[in-house]
Amino acid sequence: HASPIHEVLIDKAVLGWKEFELELLRDANDNVCIICSIENFDPMGIHTGDSVTVAPAMTLPDTIYQQMRNLAIRMMNGIGQFAGGCNVQFALNPADDTIIAIEINPRVSRSSALASKATGYPIAKIAAKLAIGYHLDELKNAITKTTSAYFEPALDYVVVKVPRWNFDKFKGADRHLGLQMKSVGEAMGIGRNFQEALQKACQSLEIKRNGLGADGREVTDQARILESLEHPSWNRLFHLYDAFKLGISFKTIHQLTRIDPWFLHQIEELVILEREIQKYSLADIPSDLLREAKRKGYADRQIAHLLDCYESEVYHQRIERGIRRVYKCVDTCAAEFEARTPYYYSTFEGENESVVSDKKKIVVLGSGPNRIGQGIEFDYSCVHGVLAARECGYETIMINCNPETVSTDFDIADKLYFEPVFWEHIYDIILHEKPVGVIVQLGGQTALKLAEKLSRHGIRILGTTFESLDLAEDRGSFSNLLKENGIPYPEFGVIEDADQAVELSRQLGFPLLVRPSYVLGGQGMKIVINEAELEQHVVNILRDIPDNKILLDHFLDGAIEAEADAICDGEDVYIIGIMEHIEPAGIHSGDSYAVLPSFDLSENVIAQIEAHTRKIALALHTVGLINIQFAVKNEVVYIIEANPRASRTVPFICKAYREPYVNYATKVMLGEKKLRDFQFNPHKKGFAIKIPVFSFNKFPNVNKELGPEMKSTGEAIYFIDDLQDDFFVNVYAERNLYLSR
Repeated sequence: HASPIHEVLIDKAVLGWKEFELELLRDANDNVCIICSIENFDPMGIHTGDSVTVAPAMTLPDTIYQQMRNLAIRMMNGIGQFAGGCNVQFALNPADDTIIAIEINPRVSRSSALASKATGYPIAKIAAKLAIGYHLDELKNAITKTTSAYFEPALDYVVVKVPRWNFDKFKGADRHLGLQMKSVGEAMGIGRNFQEALQKACQSLEIKRNGLGADGREVTDQARILESLEHPSWNRLFHLYDAFKLGISFKTIHQLTRIDPWFLHQIEELVILEREIQKYSLADIPSDLLREAKRKGYADRQIAHLLDCYESEVYHQRIERGIRRVYKCVDTCAAEFEARTPYYYSTFEGENESVVSDKKKIVVLGSGPNRIGQGIEFDYSCVHGVLAARECGYETIMINCNPETVSTDFDIADKLYFEPVFWEHIYDIILHEKPVGVIVQLGGQTALKLAEKLSRHGIRILGTTFESLDLAEDRGSFSNLLKENGIPYPEFGVIEDADQAVELSRQLGFPLLVRPSYVLGGQGMKIVINEAELEQHVVNILRDIPDNKILLDHFLDGAIEAEADAICDGEDVYIIGIMEHIEPAGIHSGDSYAVLPSFDLSENVIAQIEAHTRKIALALHTVGLINIQFAVKNEVVYIIEANPRASRTVPFICKAYREPYVNYATKVMLGEKKLRDFQFNPHKKGFAIKIPVFSFNKFPNVNKELGPEMKSTGEAIYFIDDLQDDFFVNVYAERNLYLSR
């Protein structure tokens, strides 16, 4: 049923063989260019989208590489005359170097995007030009501007991609990795060696790890580690490190994982280095050893863990010893020619290639790897924010680590730093570039979480201040602000342990909505209907997010949910859109169908929404974007939450109304414009419906019921002329299922 031509291919299994990919381009004259070789860290048997991948290939002898290259060119020529991009995958038997071609994709693929970011060679752009008749030798290399596009990229660095999974959102899902892809995003690290690139990729994942290890989160249960090595899940990479640390033999690890010994030795070396570091204190650690740790990608936070001191102490000690980051250029030619496009990564060497200009600069923090709750919508805002700042005459600096995004294209910002959105990396870039300020409200929760540290270190946050961002994130303080301003909200209380929760529940009454502070995508949110459920859920939240302030509010059963996005300049507020959800309150806004403009709210309700939005935006001293969510019951509008940042729905409204709202909001954040300076002209015709997209087919055993924690992995937009449209009628009919449930 899955095949459109009703065919099934049965192959000889090559599980445990090594997997490689080549990215090729061909023009109408049969000129072929190999852009990049990619090696899978994991052997055959794990989908390449779920595998850690490395570019260039690390363990491929030159003779075998030449054979693969020749085979790939023959395969590409064998499938017909076409000009464009192509991806070829091979399996290699490590015992006798037998090569088998697995598949060929005569198109740009997921790997093409990774190869483009790894090399700086814009594969899709060149492929499109080849398809319309250009030849490789006629096109210029976009980075050097002097060499030809026929010039194959040469890499003097290593790139590691690590997938990002979201199994925590899919209770009961099979977490083992296999032939079907389960990851929802990826992060990429660039370093001068494999170890540095791997650590940086791990720091980029935002899974509360400071790198591959050395952060106190190691597993010490031998049986669990051995099971994980043999039957891989999302955390096998970390369990490899744990296995070496526990003293499990190299031979056993290799037999269970079939991972190439070269990669295993690289991880083993890190464990040996850590043992050496732990022999010293911060005062007497040799500078050469500290420099070696930094060159192998260790964050100051990891070294502080090994030396039992503070991160700031490690930072000051290495600066005193002259161990500083330098920035190297991704130039497609291993520095053989001068690069004209500033695309940088950091390392610890002598020469710095990132020249600082005397222009006024701003930094935009990206949103990191895609995951449920924080996807490509935030990258849309980052890109349009960068373009708006460029229009205002600023030199724009983008920091991000996601190879799937437009923000990490080398020609979007004036300077791209392909670095983890991780405090140490960001702080060093800011000290190097000395920008006038940093924009944090476009990159989702990733960027917002860094606002406090930026503020503490005296770095200016452009737009809404940290104090206002924090006031909105801290659910207790925000509820007090609503009370002071006479704005309706569900009865609530803030608790810090399970005993307080049970006591408060007796005052508020069930059902209750339990919401942790400082989260995105409804993480940890749940509707509970009795004391046992409440107690268990609060304990679970505090285990995952210690010291969190948890808000309990009385759940408004059967209420209509609506949300508004607005721009505020500190004096005036302009509401860019009010959306009404088809699903009732209690279903996460990211999982709801949303209709713009609203279709069933009375004029009285809309007037309340507009008034509350203006009052809250001004009370929070918002400068930039704000999103507010409402529950409507018996013609009274209650506030669920407010987020003074770019929301998931901003791109949806921009596209529905054909207005560049992020551009306007960024100019407001920069202080370059006030709302009165813009001519707002939204294209309001019919209705736009935001459609959530789910990936439950990848997880057949999970609970598919929707609730306050987000589960959708994407979205689509659908335009209708009126409410008699069949699509709307069918979707609206499903609302009754939720109300009865």
